[in-house]
Amino acid sequence: MNFEAIKDADILAEARAVVEAEGKAVLGLAPLLNGAFVDAVRRILTCKGRVVVTGMGKSGLVGQKISATLASTGTPSLFLHAAEAVHGDLGRVTPDDVVLALSNSGESEEITRLIRPLKSLGTPLIAITGIDDSTLARHADCLLSIGDIAEACPMGLVPTASTTAMMVLGDALSMCLFHSRGLGREAYASFHPGGSLGRKLMKVSEVMRKGAENPVAPESAVLREVLRVMTETPGRPGAASIIDAHGKLVGFFTDGDLRRLLDKDDLSLNIPIRDIMHRGAKTVRDDQLLVEAGRVLRENKIDQVAVTDAEGRPIGLLDVQDVLATRVV
Repeated sequence: MNFEAIKDADILAEARAVVEAEGKAVLGLAPLLNGAFVDAVRRILTCKGRVVVTGMGKSGLVGQKISATLASTGTPSLFLHAAEAVHGDLGRVTPDDVVLALSNSGESEEITRLIRPLKSLGTPLIAITGIDDSTLARHADCLLSIGDIAEACPMGLVPTASTTAMMVLGDALSMCLFHSRGLGREAYASFHPGGSLGRKLMKVSEVMRKGAENPVAPESAVLREVLRVMTETPGRPGAASIIDAHGKLVGFFTDGDLRRLLDKDDLSLNIPIRDIMHRGAKTVRDDQLLVEAGRVLRENKIDQVAVTDAEGRPIGLLDVQDVLATRVV
């Protein structure tokens, strides 16, 4: 075949037709959402076990993604290959679980063979299918229909628009469960401790220097005493938070401030720190995202910043080197 004879316009026209077909399939899901979807959400919310997702072929691959999304958003889940299930892997399923089965036709032999043993086990079955009167649909405890979808394939055979619709319906289910559980950014971060996503969700409290590594000096101290605190603090952060008699932050002093003071010939190590400290220094909170704190350091061109609590007490110190080590900026 002479591939060079294929026109660019024909390629783009075909691509646009596929995108439009799949977009139509997705938009067609909204009117199909009804009480059955709510029932599915409530069944999973009260499930004491896991959501066991199963499917075959392309539907199975979509099922793996749905299972992964459920798990990453707070709903324990595993994927069970339908063919392997009838050869022993069904032992992974318990009565406390909920099974989510995907089959566009609802007649996949590997899927329908699971119906009887699941009924015997007493495990609820939620079906995602395109044929409402199929075997899977009729025996499901809860039916989530994607409707009779026209595939984007010219022959109408290759799973394309139907698997896209299944994927979107699975995302809708996952997000509704996530929000219904009242989970937020902190919980999501706990499910993603590694990689760039986990780093972006890190809190200042996870990186800041605290306890013995947090240099603090009273405003009654002189420069010599503050320098001693900075030097003797583990890690030698090159900065110190200055506090009043109530332990609240009133100033900040850094190595940079010292270098600027050295230009003065009459600098005395006995000068009161309150006379040379930086007042109104930038601060961050321990519950802030680390990426936000990194922005404070970058935009203000500073290397350290005090971490304060709700009462304005310095409970930690954030150093730019510690932020850079996490690779969030």
